Amino acid sequence: MNVAHLAPLAVVLPFLGAALAFVLIKRPRAQRRVSLGTLTITLGLEAWILASVWTSGPVAVKLGGWEPPFGIVMVVDQFSSLLLVISSAVSLAVLAYATGQGAADGEEGGPVSIFHPTYLILVAGVSNAFLAGDLFNLYVGFEILLTASYVLMTLGGTGSRVRAGITYVVVSVVSSLLFLIAIAMIYGATGTVTLADLAVKLGELDPGTQDLLHVMLLVAFGIKAAVFPLSFWLPDSYPTAPAPVTAVFAGLLTKVGVYAIIRTETLLFPSDRFNTVLLVVALLTMIVGILGAVAQTDIKRMLSFTLVSHIGYMIFGVALASVLGLAATIFYVIHHITIQTSLFMVTGLVERRGGTSSIARLGGLAKLSPVLAVLYFIPAMNLAGIPPFSGFLGKLGLLQAGVADGSAMAYVLVVGAVAASLLTLLVVARVWNRVFWRSTFDAEDPDPVLLATAPDASGIPSMRALRTSKHVDATEGRFSGDNEIHILPRMMLYSTAGLVVLGLAMTVFAGPLFELSQDAAASMLDRTPYIEAVLGEGAATP
Repeated sequence: MNVAHLAPLAVVLPFLGAALAFVLIKRPRAQRRVSLGTLTITLGLEAWILASVWTSGPVAVKLGGWEPPFGIVMVVDQFSSLLLVISSAVSLAVLAYATGQGAADGEEGGPVSIFHPTYLILVAGVSNAFLAGDLFNLYVGFEILLTASYVLMTLGGTGSRVRAGITYVVVSVVSSLLFLIAIAMIYGATGTVTLADLAVKLGELDPGTQDLLHVMLLVAFGIKAAVFPLSFWLPDSYPTAPAPVTAVFAGLLTKVGVYAIIRTETLLFPSDRFNTVLLVVALLTMIVGILGAVAQTDIKRMLSFTLVSHIGYMIFGVALASVLGLAATIFYVIHHITIQTSLFMVTGLVERRGGTSSIARLGGLAKLSPVLAVLYFIPAMNLAGIPPFSGFLGKLGLLQAGVADGSAMAYVLVVGAVAASLLTLLVVARVWNRVFWRSTFDAEDPDPVLLATAPDASGIPSMRALRTSKHVDATEGRFSGDNEIHILPRMMLYSTAGLVVLGLAMTVFAGPLFELSQDAAASMLDRTPYIEAVLGEGAATP
């Protein structure tokens, strides 16, 4: 049996782990071990699956033995298996980060105790969406992850989180309703919702009906992916959530929407009728998002706007509809999942160390915590696309694809992508300069935690102030040989460092990753391997 046939376990294992974690709700330590163990096993399984499909074609898993299009089918190809591995690796790092935070803060009960089972349900929903071989199962995956995200976003029940959660819920329900209506209309027009079957039957519909169904899916997925002008909800929703929740949301949830756009654009609607529209949308998403980031004074809001901006790069590659453009998009998606998540995790550490995420109130963190400065600098430069990082390589691939396209609109996108990249460098450099290198005492109304641990004239922080600060665990604060004080939980630091190293590994192994991305892109644009994997060899293909 092909290892890829074990793919449903990527969904089943997190569900089982969530059930066990819920049973252990009164035993936080055991709950944490179960959650971490479940994701570790799931990641190992998915890495095995990726290795098995690296050189083979797509593999369809027919649940219950029912033949498609009548039964539920899960499809594993290079694209979906690669996203499974990256999403689980990032989810594991964020879970370790959250575990370190919870252990340090002593949050043993109350609403925080439901974090672990809810988090595993979120992971199961993401995996189900990546593996879905029909539109309705894709819808179910979205609803699973969105239901879990509602709980995680409002965890703690503060006013700001509830208000942001309401906006998030309303927008998500609207997008899900549009998606469900589109599914009903597609089923009414074709008699099927299986993606491989739709790839053949949608082409038999008249162009007007195809365009209507196409637009409805694009709008539904565009809201979930935070594509301009459907991205208004994101900057107000993500920054209010707890640091681990914001990190995993920023890294994963919008990428599930991007995945759905890529899958439907390549498999269901391969025509170029909407490519120009997508190019315009990509340009506006890039520019409006990064201009919003320039105007922010809070690190979390700034990163939320850069998140929107960089979704535009992914839509750019999809709209080009070429192997190089799609390959660069796939590479950029896995790069961005890792880098954006690590930056939000670093921001959580900055907020914990300095008492705030406001750029105006922070300063001197490079002296107070050199490790934290390094953890920010590496992914920040990667996000800005500085050579030789993976962000530069992904953007270079997109620019090359735009130039190869040769159209006037593609050249406009190339210029826009370069401008957005330069502005990204500007905003991350501003944080680097003000938060890490400006003197603590030059900050506007610096937080008491920051002042309490800032070096005096002798360069030695006040340990008395450190021990009495309510924000600092005194057991974590101590002098080392170079007079640096460590007040951040080690597990939070180690998990963040691990994700930063993963981002660097994408640079080191960019060659094999881009080769895999090109193979995945060629297979998706061909469509025949996917259709035959689901419907059988010799099946009718468009």
